Amino acid sequence: MINKINYLLFIALAITSATASAQPAAKFPTKPVRIIVAFPPGSSTDIVARVVAERLTELWGHNVLVENRPGAAGNIGTQAALRANPDGHTLLMNSSAIAVNVSLYANPGYTMKDLVPVLQGPTTPNMITVHPSLTAKTLQELIALARTKPLSYGSSGTGTTPHLNMEMIFRSLAKVDITHVPYNPAAAAAAVVGNQVPVGSTSMPPAVPHVKAGRLRAIAVTSAKRSGVLPEVPTVAESGFAGFDDGTWFSVFAPLGVAPATVNQINRDFSAALQSAQAKERLAALSLEFTPNTAAEFAARLKTEVEKYAQMVKQSGARVD
Repeated sequence: MINKINYLLFIALAITSATASAQPAAKFPTKPVRIIVAFPPGSSTDIVARVVAERLTELWGHNVLVENRPGAAGNIGTQAALRANPDGHTLLMNSSAIAVNVSLYANPGYTMKDLVPVLQGPTTPNMITVHPSLTAKTLQELIALARTKPLSYGSSGTGTTPHLNMEMIFRSLAKVDITHVPYNPAAAAAAVVGNQVPVGSTSMPPAVPHVKAGRLRAIAVTSAKRSGVLPEVPTVAESGFAGFDDGTWFSVFAPLGVAPATVNQINRDFSAALQSAQAKERLAALSLEFTPNTAAEFAARLKTEVEKYAQMVKQSGARVD
């Protein structure tokens, strides 16, 4: 009798399990999706978010809204995303600054464990530019000029990779003092155009139109290879710093607690949006390249990036308290 009862219980549990596994995953999205962008309008992070939002609105049948929450090199937007309901309807678009700030700031207001990595989005080299009135036409000439008189540079903001790259190149490698003036990305390029600062360091998208129009002179890009958008501009490695290779990436995160199935769907749909013909054309014109990756692959890469930038922060001596 006991064996018969156990058998019937086993059958009942098996049926229940099979029925549960046969049920479709929860539908996503069920309402408008908000993408918190940790930088202001006109920044590379913002450009990527808006390109994707347009395509995802069509794909999901719900509005995808971009909400700019700039401040503290992306920390304000990141903190805002942490407070959101973890159902996938609020996402964070940030740059590689998110991996820098955990070492650069004494308290950025988050740890990497507070977020779910969803997708590593497009990447771009960073680019050093100067106002056309400046005599320096190469990176070595710029360094030599900085040895003879005080120079300042505008960057995409404290904690961004353009800021960190300049600190590495000038202070750590060339042993030259140069004054950092933080802006937001679009404003940094505009500040050099207006000669408010003679030197700029940003990701490529805000600066490319100014370079092509002759309003800025490009000195070097930070990637290992030259950019196809401005192939005449040498790399930092070609300019006397062999092996130098860095850039800026733009990525999607979710608040901790979002279901893995939802994370994977967002990853797939964002990837599809970034690979649409229209998105690829718009991004390529600004030297933004995207390679599809899974959430797990991005999580593994992110750990390596955090460690790399911790070393760069230490070597450059950069710090924000």
